[in-house]
Order: sequence, then C-alpha cells, then structure tokens
Amino acid sequence: MKLMSLLDEEKEEENLREIARQKRLNEAAMKGSVTSLLELLQEDPDILKKATSSLSDTPLHIAVLLGHSAFAKQLLTQKPELATELNIHGYSPLHVAATKGCVEIVKELLLVNPDMCLAKDRDGKTPLHLGAIKGRVEVLNELIQVRPEATRALTGGGESGLHLAVKNNRLGALKVLVESVRKDDQFVNWRDSEGNSVLHIAVARKQLEMIKYLLTDTKIEVNARNANGFTALDLLLHSQRDLRDMEIKDCLQKAGASRMISKAQSIANNQDIVEVVPPIQVQPLILKETDSKPVVEKRKHTDWLGRKRSALMVVASLLATVAFQASLSPPGGVWQDDYSVDSDGNPAENPHKAGLSVMAYTDPRQYEAFMIMNTIAFLASLSVILLLISGLPMKRRRFMWIQMVIMWLAIAAFTSTYFVALIEITPRQVRTMLFHVTRISLIIWLGMMGLVFVGNVIRMILWLLRKYGYIKQKEEEYSLYVEDEENDE
Repeated sequence: MKLMSLLDEEKEEENLREIARQKRLNEAAMKGSVTSLLELLQEDPDILKKATSSLSDTPLHIAVLLGHSAFAKQLLTQKPELATELNIHGYSPLHVAATKGCVEIVKELLLVNPDMCLAKDRDGKTPLHLGAIKGRVEVLNELIQVRPEATRALTGGGESGLHLAVKNNRLGALKVLVESVRKDDQFVNWRDSEGNSVLHIAVARKQLEMIKYLLTDTKIEVNARNANGFTALDLLLHSQRDLRDMEIKDCLQKAGASRMISKAQSIANNQDIVEVVPPIQVQPLILKETDSKPVVEKRKHTDWLGRKRSALMVVASLLATVAFQASLSPPGGVWQDDYSVDSDGNPAENPHKAGLSVMAYTDPRQYEAFMIMNTIAFLASLSVILLLISGLPMKRRRFMWIQMVIMWLAIAAFTSTYFVALIEITPRQVRTMLFHVTRISLIIWLGMMGLVFVGNVIRMILWLLRKYGYIKQKEEEYSLYVEDEENDE
C-alpha cells in the first residue's frame, strides 16, 4: 500500500511538472522566445508531442497569431507535424497566418506541408478564402503559386474566393484571384448556392470599383440570372436608392445589361411555391437630355425632404427630452423637506414645501425666465414631432421650412435656459468673468443665427422669384440681349 501511495504521489508530481512545462511553453510562444523553447526541449524532448494532444491552440497557433516568425520556424524545425494540427475552430496554423497576413510564416508553412492550402475549417473555408476575406494580396500570391488549384476551392455555401473578395470589398484580392483563373471564364462566372455571381454581389452592395473592374477586365456574364431570376440590373433597380446608382446603371447598360424578360415567375423551394414579385416599374435613371432634368430634380427634392425630416425628428426628440428633464430638475434642485415653523415653534420667515423648486424661492425672476424659455423649447420640439408623425401631406419645401423655423425657435429658447442656469449656479465672486465669456458667446451665437436667417430669407426670395417667373424672364431677356450683341458684331 505504501508503495502504491508513493507511486501515485510521484505520478501526481510529474503531472504537475508537465502542466508547468506546458504553461511555460505557451508563455514562450506568446513572447516568441526561441531561447525558452530550446531550454524546454532540453528538459523534455517530447514536450511538443504532448502539446498536440487536444483541440486547443498549439504553440504554433499562438506564435503565428502573434506574428513570431522565428519561433514558428523553430517549432516547424523541431516538429513539422505541427503544421497539420487543427484547433477547436478547425483552423490550421496556415489558416491563422493567412488571416493575419504573415507572409514569412506562410512561406515556412508551405515549405513544410503545401497540401494545407486545401485544408478547410469548420465553415468550409480554406486559408485562401480567409486571405481573400482580409484582402491579404501577398499571402494569396504565395498560396496560388504553391497550389494553383486552391483558387477553385469552394466554401460550404458554394462560394469561391472571388465571391468572398467581392463581399468584403477587397479589390486587390479579387484582381489576384481573377488573374490566377484568367483562362477559365466559367469559374469567373461561378454562382453560389443562391445563384449569385460576383457581379450580382458587387451590384447589390453598390461596389462601383468592383463593378467597373468586372465589366472591363473580365468576361463576366452581365445578364446572368440568380436563383430568383434576377439579373444584376434587376438587383440595382430593386435596391435602395444610392448616389452611385446612376453611374452603376450606366456601366451596366454600356456592357449590354438588361432587365429580366418575364414580369413574374414561380420557383419551388422546399415543396413550397414562392411567387417572385414582379419588378417595380420605375423611371430609368438615365433619360434623354430633354427629359432627365425633371426626374433628377424630383429625386433630389425627395432626398432633401427625407434627410431634413430625419434630422428634424432626431433634434426635436433630443431637445424635448432635455427640456422635460430640465423642468423636473431646475438649477438648485428642489426642497427635500417641509419647513413652516422654526425650532422654537414660531412661523418660519421663509417657509417652503418639499418638492418645490429652490430657485423659485431664492431668485423668482430668474426662475420665471428659465421656465418660460424651457417651456417654449419643450412645446416647440413637441410641435415638430407632432407634425412629422401626424401623417398630414406636409411634403413640400415650404412646410419643411416652417418646421425648421420652429426648431430655430426651440434651439434659441433652449440656449437662453442654458445661460440662465449657468448664471444661477455660479458663485457671485466669479460672475464677472462669466459675464464676459457669456457676452462673447452670445454675440457669436446671435451672429450665427443671423447668418442662418439671412441665408434662408435669400433662399425664400429666390424661390418666390422663380415661382412667379421673374428670374426666368430676366434670363430670357439677357439671352436675347447677348444674341443681339452677337448679331450686331
């Protein structure tokens, strides 16, 4: 029994020493200390074999992740099999190196085991796929040079490296991959599990540079249809409007793009019939020269109104919230107790009740000014919010200008409450300096308000002149005058 107990104690001590060595090995990997690694190998030549007994990160994974190339090279020299070890995510050291962009380590790993170019992680991605996602151009060049067939590897979702490069807007990575399959037009037009080519993805994500490259430097099928029967141009017309839409559509049409022929179709998916909504009939973004101006002006008008409505809603909501809070917590706070009699039982000289504003008792005039301005700001903000959510047909510029004027009033009133509160909470001995700063700030603020007011008055005058045709008439008279001068010459 004593012998068994001694053996168990020795085994336990050995396990503890092994755990300590493994911890030192991981610390050496984190620091990239080759000296510490060699010392550990002298103590236990089999330490690297024991380091690969689980699915956790090996010392090589750690070294690659932190970019310690010398340490990684020494590990591969001592135990080349570490290059094939996978961690719990299915990543090999080459996956990690490709993601981090460590070109030197990638070269060392490829020298040891070039077949790891085709190894897939749990998501079905190869090191090349991860390099394409991160845009590691130099890494991609190394991987393709060693294993050209790695370019044609697909993920679990049927995506190629080209799809991943476009999805993540990695133009440099896309160019490298396209050059590696330059003679294979079929692969350039490869479609993922949803039937989308790289052009579909680029158009859906409004990646203009990607689109230009695919249309000019590759033999991409511009009218290819995805699983729902949509071409790239269909996706553009069904997507949310963007400033780049006109240029993208121009590029597609120059390349011969067209919309899908059928207006509706049905597709079977999991034994259910899903009807594809027919394309919305929209005005073309590129029209004849005589017809383009009204459409563009209408679209700019709509975009302007939408942006202004969103901005007004955000500002009005913020001002209403702050004004409401200021009314509940005025400067100086509120009384925390009732005070009607003094300590002798006599009526108090300045009685007060709990919950009432301290400022209303100590400085009634300032309190009145504060609450009046705060109430104006609060009600003006609520008025704008009410108008925006009322559902009334207030989609004209003049109505939007009215709401903007209301917001100016709210902002001006709220600024006044700030100055009143600032003066109230400032001790009297430092108010002199505060008055100077406040005066300068107020002058600057009034100047800004004046500029905004004058600018909008000018805009309104110009709008009225255009509405009643005065400006147009003057322009016509000027053009006739110029023509007469030219004829006289």
